[in-house]
Amino acid sequence: MMKKIFNLKTIVSAFAIILLVSCSEVLDTEPISETIVETDAVIKNANEAEGFMKACYSDFGGEYWQLDYFFNGDAQGDVAYAGGDIGSDFGKADEYRLQSTNSLVGRDFNYLANIVNNNNIIINYVDGAADLSAARKAEMIGEASLIRALANFHMVQLWGDCPIVTETVTSVNNENFETVYATLYPTRKPVAEVYDAIIADCLVALEKAPDASNKFKANKGGANALLAKVYATKPNPDWAKVKQYSDAIIGGGYSLMPTYDNLFDNAHEGNSESIWEADGNGDNIWAWGIYLWLGTDWKKFNTPSNALVKAFDDNNDTQRKASTVLFENVTWADTYWGMTNYPFAYKARDWNGNQNFYIFRLADIILLKAEALANTNDIAGAMTLVNQIRSRVGIANVTATTQDDAINKILNERMLELAFEGHRWFDLKRTGKAIAILSQQKDGNGNVLPYASNLNQNRLLWPIPQSQRDNNPNLTQNPGY
Repeated sequence: MMKKIFNLKTIVSAFAIILLVSCSEVLDTEPISETIVETDAVIKNANEAEGFMKACYSDFGGEYWQLDYFFNGDAQGDVAYAGGDIGSDFGKADEYRLQSTNSLVGRDFNYLANIVNNNNIIINYVDGAADLSAARKAEMIGEASLIRALANFHMVQLWGDCPIVTETVTSVNNENFETVYATLYPTRKPVAEVYDAIIADCLVALEKAPDASNKFKANKGGANALLAKVYATKPNPDWAKVKQYSDAIIGGGYSLMPTYDNLFDNAHEGNSESIWEADGNGDNIWAWGIYLWLGTDWKKFNTPSNALVKAFDDNNDTQRKASTVLFENVTWADTYWGMTNYPFAYKARDWNGNQNFYIFRLADIILLKAEALANTNDIAGAMTLVNQIRSRVGIANVTATTQDDAINKILNERMLELAFEGHRWFDLKRTGKAIAILSQQKDGNGNVLPYASNLNQNRLLWPIPQSQRDNNPNLTQNPGY
């Protein structure tokens, strides 16, 4: 879709992507004796710059953001079963049976690397746009830095050590091959270095990205939110920093929507709770993801789990249950649900392809601050924030007696509040609770699911795709694969 607007420049970016994520075999079999791609300037004017910037946002209409991110976060957790009716690779992710040849693993590595590359083009070359104002150039660098940081944050959570690629290669020849080799064939960097790079990009975004009021762009509020997430997730979390950046959001003019369902009814886009949302009405994003979650024409992905429905019922949480799960009669049955009152994920509802989705919203950050408070032994303060979220939907307050009890209650609240927004798997990994909780997943009859025991420490990270390792000898494999 969006890529068509680039004309000849598409060739430059597409070729760079091929080099980065596919490492064309010609480089392995033939000596380089001529320039493969030659260009005087990748971005020469404002029109080209804006075109490349739109391409960075159009990535939110791709498979990673329309399907895979939500699947990875929900189905690998206890929010959903894989569902779906095409292929088995999604089921293997759900059941912790991934292999390095799994197509989901391979394509997500590619998608995230492509997102990094697309934003590198802006960061590296936007200064070449002669007729673009200095203010707009700086703003675009801020936007691209934050989107790149977001992609790298997803990569490091999925794979651990991963490449840090900050340059886009537009030409390869005898003279520059040694210089560009590290970009074409990157090594995996330690997790700590990856987080440092993410933080650096976020700080650039805080300085240069659009104001937080521009909720449909990578903005300063999004940078604060991502920094809060990063400091909570990185090795040896910095809870003071989590509180600092969470407070920047909580005190930044945002407010919880009074009615929970208004968050997802498509009548309140860019609302008071939204920090950063992908705009299904713009930036050439066709929000086709809804067809994967709703509808009785075929078995959809991310089938709500018995555990999720039980959690809503146990908390008498009728408002969020009604906004999160839709029950319909269907023509199929499976191991978990019968044909009557079969559940569907219900937070994406716009059949016209205009569905927005949240990258960050206030309730997520309030609960993240609660986690920081619990980890610094302010149990009462943590529960005050949890109960702020619960009071919106009219359910009873909760209390906690110990730090571990508080963390468990925060995780439960995040499950109820953020189901089908792609968080659960990453929440459980971040808190060190993934194996303990997911190994005890139960079906509707209270029986532990047979695949729950597949999860172990090695399976908390994905394998590096074999296709990437075949093309790039510098990529090592994760333990256990």
